[in-house]
Amino acid sequence: MTGSHHPRLWRSALAAGVTVAVIAGVAAAAPEKRTMKATPEFALIAATTSVTLDSWKEDPGVYLDLGTYVTAGRSPLEIKVTRKSYKDPVVATQIIRDGGTTRTKVLPKGLVKDFAGLPDFARIEMTDTAGKTVLDRTEAFCPNNASGRVRPDAPAKSKYPESCPTNPFTLGSVWGVEKGWASNTYAGYSAAPVVLKPGKYTAKVSVTKRYRDLFGMSATAQKIKVTVRERSWEEDQTRSADHSAHMSGHSGHAGHAGHGAVRAPAPAAPTSGAGPTYNVGHGPLTAAPPALPWAVKKAAGLQAARVGDGPGQTDGSRQAPAASPNAARPSGKAVVPDVPKPDLRSLPAYGITISDGEGDVPGKDYLAFSANVWNAGPAQLVVDGFRTPGKALMDAYQYFYDAKGKQVGYTPTGTMEWDPRPGHEHWHFTDFASYRLLKADKKEMVRSGKEAFCLANTDAVDYTVKNANWHPDNTDLSTACGQENSISVREVLDVGSGDTYTQDLPGQSFDITNLKNGTYYIQVLANPEKRLKETDLTNNSALRKVVLGGKPGARTVTVPAHDLVDAN
Repeated sequence: MTGSHHPRLWRSALAAGVTVAVIAGVAAAAPEKRTMKATPEFALIAATTSVTLDSWKEDPGVYLDLGTYVTAGRSPLEIKVTRKSYKDPVVATQIIRDGGTTRTKVLPKGLVKDFAGLPDFARIEMTDTAGKTVLDRTEAFCPNNASGRVRPDAPAKSKYPESCPTNPFTLGSVWGVEKGWASNTYAGYSAAPVVLKPGKYTAKVSVTKRYRDLFGMSATAQKIKVTVRERSWEEDQTRSADHSAHMSGHSGHAGHAGHGAVRAPAPAAPTSGAGPTYNVGHGPLTAAPPALPWAVKKAAGLQAARVGDGPGQTDGSRQAPAASPNAARPSGKAVVPDVPKPDLRSLPAYGITISDGEGDVPGKDYLAFSANVWNAGPAQLVVDGFRTPGKALMDAYQYFYDAKGKQVGYTPTGTMEWDPRPGHEHWHFTDFASYRLLKADKKEMVRSGKEAFCLANTDAVDYTVKNANWHPDNTDLSTACGQENSISVREVLDVGSGDTYTQDLPGQSFDITNLKNGTYYIQVLANPEKRLKETDLTNNSALRKVVLGGKPGARTVTVPAHDLVDAN
């Protein structure tokens, strides 16, 4: 997924990763004094007193990554966010852990309306050198933002998820700042960039009163000196090319290679909360935190930056590894034992638009949409594919495990096929889901051709269900679904996570060219052939109402709210 703002955010995200390292170093030298209060203490801190933000001539504006963090003292800041159904409002509950006791506090009704974070948490005021106010706004805060330790005795890893989900049909989430850790207050994509002239500014960052009162935080603001400098991609590239040409004639200076200006690669495609990913056709929504793309480690000239996951630090740059298949295809009698199984459920379609198809298909109108199938558990969906040498398809098998994680059964479950199309190029598990466009009477009218999937945990749909994995593997299609020459592959849909596909290509989206205007329903149907063994087969379908209008070549779609979810 590309966009004009991404290069700016990539650079801001890098600053966040470096800032975490600064915080950890400072705090290690001067651990904060512990207190014995009955409730955990939280504070707003600044990692540095000055920052430099780049505004690009080709794309003016800066993102306000000012290096401010929320810290948690001897207990974590933990918030459980849920809704019973799409007819019910979102409820946020603080989980207060103090020693061996745990209590809860429901946050004020209506304060939290979605799962993307705490709205209007941080107030940012900026003045120029003359003292004139040039900015005064509030931004949301996702406690699962890029984070790092601020005390040497803090847990080596944070147990909380890496981001706050933005999928409109999310059902449950857990936000947290681990004890002894700090989480960046930077709002990332969820806040618009600010157009500022090159020059010097002073930023004052504070926590708004409602959250100071809720969490017992100080009213003290953090002040940061801000330098806005203007840069140009073209000029930087020219200087880099000139520098490289100059250095090529100096064999003794090989160590300087990569220090020229490098235009950042596009950041990892946005997801809806399960983890950073380059998924093509997946995760159409932008994650709330500024998760640093794992590819930053591959960019020339950035090897010295202290970023990435490691002992005591996580900045959201993780590229989750692929799951490894069994060494050989299963043998013996296929058995479906009486053990916990996955429960596949569909979310209503969203991201619904009219498209003329990729390549501007003449005379055609398409209804494009995004769809998600998720696993409510209590067990993972684990499918291995094994290939007979020379064969085009892999044979697929579903595995079953007991409470201790021991494999106790398997069953054949169809096939996997190689998808050679650009942007895909991985193994798809067939018959995982189907999409249908139904008439107002809910009888089938048009059927999508997309039924084969590379399974990946792209969206954190409900991390409050039993056995939900807050740190799923195979969040990235570049690792999850094998290569063309793979002899075997494992695809997993973890508990609490879902897999989003965006149906925006001819053959995947619905051809509505010859359909009459009126009311229709998009049906998302998981496990349509019932080949996969599940806990419950009665909850596999979801419907979303749409109303088609307009004329051929200029069709329109109106998407009514789905209960309380008003997102197309």
